[in-house]
Amino acid sequence: MRLRAVLFDMDGTLVDSAPDFIAVCQAMRAARELPPLDPQRIRDQVSGGARAMVACTFGLTPEHPEFEPLRQEFLARYQQHCAVLTRPFDGIPELLADLEQARLRWGVATNKPLHYAEPIMQHLQLAERAAVLVCPEHVSRSKPDPEMLLLACQQLGLDPREVLYVGDDERDIEAGRAAGTRTVAVRYGYIHPDDNPGHWGADLVIDHPRELRDVLERALCGC
Repeated sequence: MRLRAVLFDMDGTLVDSAPDFIAVCQAMRAARELPPLDPQRIRDQVSGGARAMVACTFGLTPEHPEFEPLRQEFLARYQQHCAVLTRPFDGIPELLADLEQARLRWGVATNKPLHYAEPIMQHLQLAERAAVLVCPEHVSRSKPDPEMLLLACQQLGLDPREVLYVGDDERDIEAGRAAGTRTVAVRYGYIHPDDNPGHWGADLVIDHPRELRDVLERALCGC
């Protein structure tokens, strides 16, 4: 079945949001007169969300009484700083242009809450270009459940088999497979050092967005 749309995960796939996360973590440490951390240590925890980044930043477990107040502060700070340093990954602007030129629709299906995802899409001038943006607020179950991708396909008016889903987390690939889409795992995203995208069962694993151009060419010929 011919490919007609591409859906992207957001953090670690479509955009590099780690610089904003890192800035928030470092600011929280500076506010407590703590020295900055190696940025790579924080970047390695981005896929684990706020809890993982707070745990890394302060060396605390979630059971610690100070942990939840720190997490709430992290979220509040990030709300004000979510679209400052975030940028599309290298090769993504060209890929999106290729998709649009080929008249293939594209969109985003992300576990990132809408009140963070929407400002980022607007700041990067992607909001008007994306055919769909599905966030946890739109479904009852987030990835790895397939509900988010099924909703995106429904909004696109497409059979899941006509859609390619691209992500940097095993949950993305699990959701795509369960929904019936084709799947691509990316190695350039926020992959934990102990993880291996080649083991996730994706239809394709890539190291750079430019590699998706081959997929695009096959889509155009219906191969």
